Amino acid sequence: MVGPERPQFVLFGSSIVQFSFGNGGWGASLADLYARKADIILRGYSGWNSRCALEVLEKVFPKDAATQPSLVIVYFGGK
Repeated sequence: MVGPERPQFVLFGSSIVQFSFGNGGWGASLADLYARKADIILRGYSGWNSRCALEVLEKVFPKDAATQPSLVIVYFGGK
């Protein structure tokens, strides 16, 4: 890793999260706002709901990970 370790912000959810990094999307705006201050990690899965998310929650956020996220934004069911 080059430079100091930065906080991790994880965006976790359905298509509203998956497509947030598109041109002018809210995820892209967040990444621009925190450029060189935090790592923005996208975990958006189109078609998923909270039931699907619960099945993979421990794989996406392992309890024994060396680095834990500083912020997690969860967004499902925007329709």
